[in-house]
Amino acid sequence: MRSPRRCSRNGCPRQAVATLTYVYNESTAVVGPLAAFAEPHTYDLCEPHARSLTAPRGWNVVRHEGEFEPPPPSADDLVALAEAVREAARPAPPRPPGDDQGGAPQHHHNPQTGRRGHLRVIPPNH
Repeated sequence: MRSPRRCSRNGCPRQAVATLTYVYNESTAVVGPLAAFAEPHTYDLCEPHARSLTAPRGWNVVRHEGEFEPPPPSADDLVALAEAVREAARPAPPRPPGDDQGGAPQHHHNPQTGRRGHLRVIPPNH
């Protein structure tokens, strides 16, 4: 599933809701609604960072005055979510005879394919 875009500020875990673009020939920083796609030379920002952004001395900041809202989920997001729910609902494969652990389930690592904890190992394409 595609992850929501995150704020470009170092260490910020928040979801991006705005895009910062620099217009160098006009010495202007423009903070507007989140662009449809991540573009080179732009920065995604969360709402607190979008609202508090300051520009270098001599530069202007043009800021969107409306509400910053996260983008709605796309059809790809919804399909990926449905697939993840479907996979999680599948019953676990039966254990081979004589594999009675008698306690907590053991997670075996198979280098080709399988599950390990909450991660799924996918073999490389050859």
